[in-house]
Amino acid sequence: MPPAKRVQAAHISSQQLKDLHRSLIDIIGEFNRPQRDEYMVRAAGVSLEGVLFPLLVGIERVGPIGLVELADRAGRDYTTVSRQVAKLEALGLVRREENSVDRRVRKVAITPQGKAMTNRIDTARERFARAIFDTWEPGDVAALVRLSRKFADALKS
Repeated sequence: MPPAKRVQAAHISSQQLKDLHRSLIDIIGEFNRPQRDEYMVRAAGVSLEGVLFPLLVGIERVGPIGLVELADRAGRDYTTVSRQVAKLEALGLVRREENSVDRRVRKVAITPQGKAMTNRIDTARERFARAIFDTWEPGDVAALVRLSRKFADALKS
């Protein structure tokens, strides 16, 4: 039997960890600003209450998703998210569906109307991102995307 492959542990200093953490706090803080959500909604030309925006996008990105997990990911109370999802459902943007694994847990999925709205939001987000990344070297953008995915996957596992 061949020997197990060894992966050298990443060497990161305490200062680098602090710098990384600060960068992530800054990024998350920017993404969580209600003004940013309002800007995206306006830029996309859609009419959507600001608090519903991140839920709709979250459902589209990772759905179908259970309400408890959605609330956890959004950092919000389950009952609040449940009421907000009900608003999205009333607007025809999401639908609740049965969970084939656990019938006690219903999942929320995007509807075609909701997908059309998130597509418009994605177009606005792309314009916004291009304004930032146009000054970056292509290799830097590729490295950011690759390493961000690697970091996110490592956090999930």
